Amino acid sequence: MNLKTVRVGLIGAGRMGSFHAENLALRVPGARLTAVADLQPGAAQKLADRLGVEKAYTDIQALLNDSEIDAVAIATPARTHAELVIAAARAGKHVFCEKPMAVTLDEADRAIAAAQDAGVVLQVGFNRRFSAGFAAAIEAVRAGTNGTTQLSRSVTRDPGLRDPAPIPQWTIFLETLIHDFDTLLHFNPGSRPVEVYALADALVRPDFKDKGLLDTAVVTIRFDNGAIATAEANFQAVYGYDVRGEVFGSKGMLQAGNINQDNCVRYHAEGIAIATSRMDTDLLREAYVAEMAEFARAILHGDTPRATGTDARNALEIALACIESVQQRKPILLGER
Repeated sequence: MNLKTVRVGLIGAGRMGSFHAENLALRVPGARLTAVADLQPGAAQKLADRLGVEKAYTDIQALLNDSEIDAVAIATPARTHAELVIAAARAGKHVFCEKPMAVTLDEADRAIAAAQDAGVVLQVGFNRRFSAGFAAAIEAVRAGTNGTTQLSRSVTRDPGLRDPAPIPQWTIFLETLIHDFDTLLHFNPGSRPVEVYALADALVRPDFKDKGLLDTAVVTIRFDNGAIATAEANFQAVYGYDVRGEVFGSKGMLQAGNINQDNCVRYHAEGIAIATSRMDTDLLREAYVAEMAEFARAILHGDTPRATGTDARNALEIALACIESVQQRKPILLGER
């Protein structure tokens, strides 16, 4: 395939899909948003009209069959991702898929195999690795300037729990902390996680605990080189969206992430304050654009993107071990699963 511009079809016109659509239509070099698909009547057409995109589908397979589309960006609910990745790969489309790529290891294996068999690029939306601070920390770890990783930490705190009713069970591990697990794996390259222990509860909305919603969690991961990592998440940080990471090594420490919207510190009679981001698309706006730009480059130049299907599987393995750990109330040895 000899391309100068990647023609992308978006699948899923919800909040995140609409954000990806705007980036593809307006901000991503080497890519052009060609079509939008969504099963909800009118959703795709509304988004397409707003962005000046000619094609809107309510039939996803029709988008996949469109010969004028080179690649797809999948931004549908998490439980639909794997089958859409497989269908897109079989249709010969390069695939960008929001995290998680799958919710079972079998799904993940089938999705990876489908992309490999079709010879298409498969990139997963681990946007944090495209944020300047996290990218610099990971590069320093890989270069050895931080020494051997001994301790690492990753934090995700969402700014507000709106309506908890539609949130699927185990979202905190499969869709929130999945970012942190990917980060921690890259903070300790060349090592394998061997044990996972997770604690979780409903502290923000305890009235939804009996419906399966867990909104607060802490996870400990032990690696085969002896390093220890922790990840934590909470669904309601009243001060704003909070994403940070830290890796402590034999030669120093690296910190990544910042909750500030800008560098202005405000001194008032009420105290000292900074402006904080209320949404992930605010705090990580540049990272979202960068990950989609890398997707386009990988297709145009035949490169392997930073966030692959294998990366998604590795993070998913930890997420699934967390679920087992909570259910069994004990650490889970990954080699015995």
